[in-house]
Amino acid sequence: MNVSAAAPAVPELTPGTAAKAVRDVLVVTRRNVVRMVRIPEVLILSLVQPVVFVLLFAYLFAGSFSLPGAQGPAAYREFMMAGFFAQTIAFATASNSSVSMATDVHSGMVDRFRSLPMARGALLTGRTVADLVQNTVVIMVMILCALLVGWRIHHGLPRALAAFALLLLMGYALSWVGVVIGLSVRAPEAAATSNFLWLFPLTFLSNAFVAPSTLPTVLRWAAEWNPLSATVQAARQLFGNPGPAATGAWPAQHPVLVSVTWSVVIAVVCRALAIRRYRAAGA
Repeated sequence: MNVSAAAPAVPELTPGTAAKAVRDVLVVTRRNVVRMVRIPEVLILSLVQPVVFVLLFAYLFAGSFSLPGAQGPAAYREFMMAGFFAQTIAFATASNSSVSMATDVHSGMVDRFRSLPMARGALLTGRTVADLVQNTVVIMVMILCALLVGWRIHHGLPRALAAFALLLLMGYALSWVGVVIGLSVRAPEAAATSNFLWLFPLTFLSNAFVAPSTLPTVLRWAAEWNPLSATVQAARQLFGNPGPAATGAWPAQHPVLVSVTWSVVIAVVCRALAIRRYRAAGA
């Protein structure tokens, strides 16, 4: 009896193993980060614009806004910062992901990556991880600006770090929305324009800068269930900043849970759509 013939064959490692997939993602991430460093104008502009908005709202408009339960410019400055953190991440992430992905598609770079023996989806995941790195840098600069205008953390560093983690998780989820858009349009210019169609309602139809209780009924319901509203409300609670009192809406009473749920759902659904679009483009 041939014992060696009866022994089961040891499976060989394939290019699709988890270890190689992680390496492929890191290679693509490094490529995007290096490109960001070599074109610093993109990062600088993504930092300058939110800083200008923060200074404008803090020193020109803060006295014109009334915040239920906490009056005065100082209270509004603390109230607005969670909204600015979320808005900055949303705009920077989605725009960078969609335009960069559309540029890679238009220039033929995606076809080159697809021809290489690399894990499926590594190009897309590397793009979103690079956005996460950029968002971390943006958050650090925004913190310095916030401290300058009077924003403070009142519930300790651990809870503040949890708030920033929620903001970065939301940004990572929205980066997958940008990837889907970048794979769906025919030119980078179209990707840049299409972002305004959903980013403005997402940002301004929320509790980022005004209390939802001041809105009409339909708009108030939309603002309360807005994914960005949940993240902003959770960040305010974790920072200990003033904010509108929790209404009867379930998201307002459980903002941390709703924020995590929204971010995970958006990331999973949009990643699946992006992978499907990526495979269809190469068919």
